[in-house]
Amino acid sequence: MPHDGQDTAMTPALLMPDLLDVTGAALAPVETLFDAAREALRSRVSENGKLSVALIESEQTATHGLAWLATYAESLRQMQKWATGLQSEGRFGEIEQLIHQIAFGEYLAQIAGGIPMSQGEIVRAADLGLGAEEMTAFQTPEVSRLIATGNTQAARTRLAELMQEQAANICFGASGLDEELEMIREQFRRYVVDKVEPHAHDWHLKDELIPMEVIEELAEMGVFGLTIPENLGGFGLSKASMVVVSEELSRGYIGVGSLGTRSEIAAELILGGGTDEQKSHWLPRIASGEILPTAVFTEPNTGSDLAALRTRAVKGEDGDYAITGNKTWITHAARAHVMTVLARTDPATTDHTGLSMFLAEKEPGTEDNAFPSEGMTGGEIEVLGYRGMKEYELGFDNFRVKGENLLGGEEGQGFRQLMRTFEAARIQTAARAIGVAQSALDVGLQYAQDRKAFGKPLLAFPRVSGKLAMMAVEIMVARQLTYFSAYEKDHDRRCDLEAGMAKLLGARVAWACADNALQIHGGNGFALEYKVSRILCDARILNIFEGAAEIQAQVIARRLLG
Repeated sequence: MPHDGQDTAMTPALLMPDLLDVTGAALAPVETLFDAAREALRSRVSENGKLSVALIESEQTATHGLAWLATYAESLRQMQKWATGLQSEGRFGEIEQLIHQIAFGEYLAQIAGGIPMSQGEIVRAADLGLGAEEMTAFQTPEVSRLIATGNTQAARTRLAELMQEQAANICFGASGLDEELEMIREQFRRYVVDKVEPHAHDWHLKDELIPMEVIEELAEMGVFGLTIPENLGGFGLSKASMVVVSEELSRGYIGVGSLGTRSEIAAELILGGGTDEQKSHWLPRIASGEILPTAVFTEPNTGSDLAALRTRAVKGEDGDYAITGNKTWITHAARAHVMTVLARTDPATTDHTGLSMFLAEKEPGTEDNAFPSEGMTGGEIEVLGYRGMKEYELGFDNFRVKGENLLGGEEGQGFRQLMRTFEAARIQTAARAIGVAQSALDVGLQYAQDRKAFGKPLLAFPRVSGKLAMMAVEIMVARQLTYFSAYEKDHDRRCDLEAGMAKLLGARVAWACADNALQIHGGNGFALEYKVSRILCDARILNIFEGAAEIQAQVIARRLLG
């Protein structure tokens, strides 16, 4: 289907006949450029041959830029792996080829000209210590060709046309996942279309908790025990399955997609750090949805600096603990039956070494009394989006926790136990970001098809179709990076770097997609009655929780430099 002003005979020329050879050849120059940037930066942030924390902090733009460059390099590697896999299966069709070509063209152009870390922060080659010599070497014939012809208006317009033709499909372009995972996706997509999407916007506007009926249905579908081993009451499925489920549930409503996050964090904590008795007691009940957990880590004055927590846990003569202190940004706290609480058991410490993790039981709240348990109080924090579970501030005053509920039975291990959960948590957050981004694309495309201006649909205008095409491209890039991190986790390989990259990119993509979808809606997008207003609010939190973008980039950079 030719677009306005394009001759049908030109369509095949949009695609490079040797596309995979060209994109494959472009990977090495990216790797070389990254290596040069890393070495240049190492010399700037080292003192007496050792990395300096103070210098890394003073060079934040450069160090965080290195994290973004590494994220782009890994993204392109995973896109190449995705594309070659589809080709070998005979599934590398026109839509997939366009997505692949545009992704390489755009990301290579950004590497050459400037990578957006946020709307107003562009990291350029000079920031990374790269000069003319390195940038000239980067511009190989393949890289130059992709920058010049990979992401053209004609390519974006053609991709948007194909998206319009395939609007009934679950997602645009083959995911590259196996048949079992796609069946799981279809199952949860059907559920979301039937039970979530018709109500999500109303829940948001009324600032209501997600109905318990939905939570019970999700429990029956196994959402809370997906990756918990079968011998402990779960399904024993892969982290990749968790990604697919989180993606599709969040596509309907991020609150629903995030219900499983609390169970994922609690299960990871108990699996990684709990005693055998704690595993056999808690995990089957978490998996079945019999108990709902919540994560209680953040404090009002510490934010991302978890090692500086001040909430204290004092052990009594009877072996039980009394917790005193304040916590904030606690999601789904009122309904929860158990809290994973990080508190300081060694008052002589001021860093992570004195922290311990507790499985603190509490009574679920009611509409009249949100926090009935003795020794704790709570108040709701009103928020722009991410409303379905509600956010709370909690106060503890000698709140009692059984001694047997000290995770692992040993004090001082809390911070290390928590760190081990971040891989899975960030993979799951990246999946939620992809779901929100896909939701933005869904409503943006539908509106662009339905809305007429100057006698034709909005989709006929190049800047509208271009926005939608780039949404689809970046969603696929973030998707492949997230699948890769889940794959690494499933194969018991350290993947904090990959999970961090997936979360970093996914959050930016979700915000960009939501912002562009609202722009396509014009003034209507600013009206509360339109779903895109909710999607924009929901997307904004993704760059903050589970590690703000700046913290995430800092963690990635320190791994790369170290």
